[in-house]
Amino acid sequence: MKEILESMVGLLRQGESFVLATIFSSSGSAPRTAGAHMIVRSGGDILGTIGGGMLEAQVQQAAPHLFERKKSLVKHFNLTGKDASVLEMICGGQVEVLVETIDAANETYLVIFEELLTAIKNHRKAWQILTLPEKEGEFDGAQRCLVKAQDPTVNGWGIAAVGGVACAEFPEALVSEVMARPEIMETQYPVVVNLQGRRLLVEPATHFGTVYLMGGGHISQKLAPLTHMIGFETIVVDDRPDFVSAERFPTADRRVLVQSFDRALEGFTLDSASYIVIVTRGHLHDKTVLAQALRSQAGYIGMIGSLRKRDLIYKELEESGFSREDFKRVHAPIGLPVGAESPEEIAIAIAGELIKVRSEKK
Repeated sequence: MKEILESMVGLLRQGESFVLATIFSSSGSAPRTAGAHMIVRSGGDILGTIGGGMLEAQVQQAAPHLFERKKSLVKHFNLTGKDASVLEMICGGQVEVLVETIDAANETYLVIFEELLTAIKNHRKAWQILTLPEKEGEFDGAQRCLVKAQDPTVNGWGIAAVGGVACAEFPEALVSEVMARPEIMETQYPVVVNLQGRRLLVEPATHFGTVYLMGGGHISQKLAPLTHMIGFETIVVDDRPDFVSAERFPTADRRVLVQSFDRALEGFTLDSASYIVIVTRGHLHDKTVLAQALRSQAGYIGMIGSLRKRDLIYKELEESGFSREDFKRVHAPIGLPVGAESPEEIAIAIAGELIKVRSEKK
């Protein structure tokens, strides 16, 4: 979501209007899950994807008409029946797509999208609430409300003022009822709710997790572009300046030089959306980082190495007070078991495992 928001904000700052397609409901074997976005520019160019094929083609075909009339559209696709044959798609499932004209002349869009992007970058929670029509077809456009967490733990939230007006179309009682639903706080994906006679789409500013590459060696160098590509914030940590350089890791969000690996994870807020990949240059550093990781709340801990190396490190850490139960949190050897050998193959195997773990949290 971060990259599509960056594109949206960039276009609006340049005064360029566009059409935005959002999958807000998905079931079965649909090509993309809810939350997938695609921008259609006035010239027909697209950014992002909602699944490819004829599904995207239909959105592209509808875009000029919507753009000209400044209208929006809700469309339901049944990819298991008649629609599937028409769209030449055999993946199955069903999707609902919201296709909106985003008018650069309306400053509300830029304000809301900037706020959502800022929330993602700062690991804060925020949501936009949109009104949807009850039936598919064209409509004048969704009304929007921006809701922001008042603190990282979301003990409170507030309706944000947009253009000096705090979501005038949305009664505070309605927003309170929406935010009281437990799934709103837990999910990373859009949720459709029906309240007070309204059909509402609640879309969170989704942070898809942070990967901490502990060690800037060959594997991290091959892995960092992949984690960036699949939506993870990517942080590279090493104690050697040359191994955390911008030249070596141009796609990394942050490159952190530490004095030693003894306190390498200090200063990071590690939670269920944190993925620690331990690929340092040696056994002792791996053990040191693993001990720190096990004391954290990280949602994923992976360590490179053979079974023999893993068991040796576990034995040494047991003598320091860790238990076999602690080690159940560790993915070691790291990566999906695909017979990877080269740094490139190992990086792909690790990226696959990160995707798998993340998808299981849906």
